[in-house]
Amino acid sequence: MAEIPDVDTLLDAAVRALGGARRDGQVAMAEAVATAIDTGEHLVVQAGTGTGKSLAYLVPALRHAMAEDTTVVVSTATLALQRQLIDRDLPRLGAALAPLLRREPTFAILKGRRNYLCRHRVHGADTSDPDDTELFDPRQLSSLGRQVKRLHEWAEETSTGDRDELVPGVSDLAWRQVSVSANECVGAAACPFGQECFSEQARADAAGADIVVTNHALLAISAMQGYQLLPEHRVLMIDEAHELVDRVTSVATGELGERVVAAAAKRAARLCEADLTERLSESADGLALVFADAEAGRLDHLPDSLAGAVAAVRDSAHACLTAVRSSANGEQDPDHAARRKQALAALEELHDTAVRVLESFEPPLRERRDVVWLAKGPKHAPTLHVAPLAVGGLLRERLFGDRTTVLTSATLALGGSFGPLAAQWGLGRESTGPAAASSGTGTGAADDAASGAEADDSHTSAGEPRWRSLDVGSPFDHARSGILYVARHLPPPGRDGLDPRYIDEIAELVEAAGGRALGLFSSMRAAAQATEELRDRLDVRILCQGDDSTGRLVEEFAAEETSCLFGTLSLWQGVDVPGRSLQLVIVDRIPFPRPDDPLASARQRAVGARGGNGFMAVAATHAALLLAQGTGRLLRSVHDRGVVAVLDPRLATARYGGFLRSSLPPYWGTTDPEVARAALRRLAAAPVPG
Repeated sequence: MAEIPDVDTLLDAAVRALGGARRDGQVAMAEAVATAIDTGEHLVVQAGTGTGKSLAYLVPALRHAMAEDTTVVVSTATLALQRQLIDRDLPRLGAALAPLLRREPTFAILKGRRNYLCRHRVHGADTSDPDDTELFDPRQLSSLGRQVKRLHEWAEETSTGDRDELVPGVSDLAWRQVSVSANECVGAAACPFGQECFSEQARADAAGADIVVTNHALLAISAMQGYQLLPEHRVLMIDEAHELVDRVTSVATGELGERVVAAAAKRAARLCEADLTERLSESADGLALVFADAEAGRLDHLPDSLAGAVAAVRDSAHACLTAVRSSANGEQDPDHAARRKQALAALEELHDTAVRVLESFEPPLRERRDVVWLAKGPKHAPTLHVAPLAVGGLLRERLFGDRTTVLTSATLALGGSFGPLAAQWGLGRESTGPAAASSGTGTGAADDAASGAEADDSHTSAGEPRWRSLDVGSPFDHARSGILYVARHLPPPGRDGLDPRYIDEIAELVEAAGGRALGLFSSMRAAAQATEELRDRLDVRILCQGDDSTGRLVEEFAAEETSCLFGTLSLWQGVDVPGRSLQLVIVDRIPFPRPDDPLASARQRAVGARGGNGFMAVAATHAALLLAQGTGRLLRSVHDRGVVAVLDPRLATARYGGFLRSSLPPYWGTTDPEVARAALRRLAAAPVPG
């Protein structure tokens, strides 16, 4: 260890080489991460925008990897964030620190197998996807054919097979024709292209790298399904940790519908007797008939008709599985092996999901660990979903149990406490006693939000991982740079679109700001309504999500200073526009989950059944997290100034309002509309910085 400089020295060298300045929060975080690695305690760090948190965890991670000749895994929420780390942050850091390290550091990116082109699928005789093509009209199929032809040509040029490197991209439908999931892959040993496999090459590169960058979805698959997808590692950095629960829940959610059953039957048709696949196809028809008469929403009890339909799927899938498993008969043809593996993957997933749905209803309501619901809509085929009520037990056992984990984000302390999210992660109560700096424990509403937040865990202290927290703050002076304006005079939001008084309020704020507004709405219906009404009323350009790709709209909004951008969920977390183009963030209502959201309502009820405050633990925590993310769009550099306008008066009047406000950046607050408008007019009239 003595041969490599300490973390403080390495951080200073990196900051100087990258043209930055020493930041107290960044130094505190780096030291805390290093301490966590040394002690083995998990660390939860809130680091506001502008802190430089990537360097703060990458420097101690890299030092540990090289000193111990091991691999550290970094997980991010999205593939885009993966690319930012691997294409920009890590190469620059490696070049800066190479003179102080024993050797040049190495980095690798690792994604799920479906993100890499499969050479066997490209060169195989059968590249059709039976669950897709028959549903599209000839024009769509013609477009699909052109895209697949382009993918075949790209396959001869690419050195990585990584979908992200194909520009412009192709549709998901086209990509599925040339890729396979982990369950469908025949394995390198059996595949005629095993020595040239892009996915296997990515894993080989990752096996020897100092830092491996992956995403939360692959992390969840590795933890839940027991696959050895990631290199052996004892230290894990989770960036954008506020998204971890949702990503893990998504991976752990099963789906059952007519289309997926019919597709599995088609995959099995060449490999087992016709009467078996006919039974499976008939079970798909039966499922569709039952779905047609069933009400959408959460299912607390399984009707006999639906139970019978799901049992028929389970039994017919099991019969096909047995037949396909015995169909190998020493067959060595790789194309046959690929078809068999794909059929097995589809049938196993179908069978296991059906079993899971049926077993979800066996325990008494209070003891259930899964929630089941039927989703129906004009644009989506009816589908039965089954999802875990909580993932904390899984994370505690398979993620935190045998490694040191650092979880970080700009938004983790809700209601002034790390407790609500820690409870969802399965971490339990924070360790006490001397160690890395801690933010302390929450009180009041934050305690209510943390209380009972895990629906399936007893939270006995003996089984809880040891962890500490740290809030390193932000370099921004929020109280001087931003105003939080709550429109207390408006009526509470209704269910029938935006009240005309809300439209008037938005118009007055946008006029005062001269455009420069990001409108964050709770639904696309509200965003579209505001866009339509204000385009006729205001002399500024209003862009609306859905008019073009979200990325392109954000670029146009940033480039045209007096424009506005209105939209919904993806804009709450995905917009980074520093400067004069964004001086007003408008939030139409507190983003609680919909009352009929099946998963959120079931989780809320489960928390209440255990004696906790279900509303605070689920609905208020969800809203606080989104509000903190959305209002954080305002200040993206130390020079930014502006107003966050929340039109929902409940933020000022409701009992839970204090919990929500204490989850937000510490802006200066007002409920006076003229104060907000005057500030916006002054900002709009200010001279452009030279």
